[in-house]
Amino acid sequence: MRWDQLPGSDNVEDRRGDDGGGFGGGGGGFGLPGGASGLGIGTVVVLSLVGWAFGIDPSLLIGGAEILTGGSRTQYEQPSQQGPRRTGAPTDSTGKFVAAVLGSTEVTWKGIFEKEGQTYRAPRLVMFSGATQSACGSAQSAMGPFYCPQSREVYLDTSFFNDLERRFRGCTGKACEFAQAYVIAHEVGHHVQNQLGILSKAQQAQRSVGDKVAANRIQVRVELQADCFGGVWAHHAEQKWKLLQPGDIEAALQTAAAIGDDMLQRRSQGRVVPDSFTHGSSAQRQQWFTVGFKEGTVRACNTFAAGQVSSR
Repeated sequence: MRWDQLPGSDNVEDRRGDDGGGFGGGGGGFGLPGGASGLGIGTVVVLSLVGWAFGIDPSLLIGGAEILTGGSRTQYEQPSQQGPRRTGAPTDSTGKFVAAVLGSTEVTWKGIFEKEGQTYRAPRLVMFSGATQSACGSAQSAMGPFYCPQSREVYLDTSFFNDLERRFRGCTGKACEFAQAYVIAHEVGHHVQNQLGILSKAQQAQRSVGDKVAANRIQVRVELQADCFGGVWAHHAEQKWKLLQPGDIEAALQTAAAIGDDMLQRRSQGRVVPDSFTHGSSAQRQQWFTVGFKEGTVRACNTFAAGQVSSR
């Protein structure tokens, strides 16, 4: 991935190195804030793994996928802060990469929104290490990257990038950079959904169905659309900056497969329970990223249309 020419974003808050006191430190295990009473250990493991695999805190999954509104969360003591928060584009290599990808999403979505006569308001991306506090509650490494709708912020502990390669085997070598960019673009996709009013409508739909399985299916459509929006970003970024190198798209598809619900459930409990899916199967995640990448339009990413999400 050629990212040196991407425009760096200043919408970055760097909390790496802050004291995350009281949160249990960095991702040595899958933290479950607020407890998980009534859930078997197998369910907890599955939810934690799914939470790790993009965009949602495991406790939100346990509480009913409240990421759609930020949800009601068990609140934690605000971690102490070592000095003033650092904002703007970071100067280290990882920070520069994150800022560059975020900057490219800003240019991409600004252009798409302007064509529809709308104004794109970019999210802030918070980089942290171990643990921090968000408007949606605590953020821990074990949760993986996630989007907080209440504050319109993306949270990212970049140690997840290492786990993407080592734990999930979602990519290898240099091609991991594009897989990492896909992670960021997916979370920004949730922000796009939030700004377009899709998240609030999906949340209302979940309430109206009154059935856990049906609510899960709506959540799957939300996540697959964020995958598709990630593909839309890749489409426009390639057109504008020619950032792709051989193996990059394959790495993104490999990553999508590695963090599909079916793959995660198979690893954690040895069997697949489609009714409990919240992010989509490996095949679905690959399919919708590909749709976004090929078509490059929001309209193509209508995962909510009847018949648009298969059970694969």
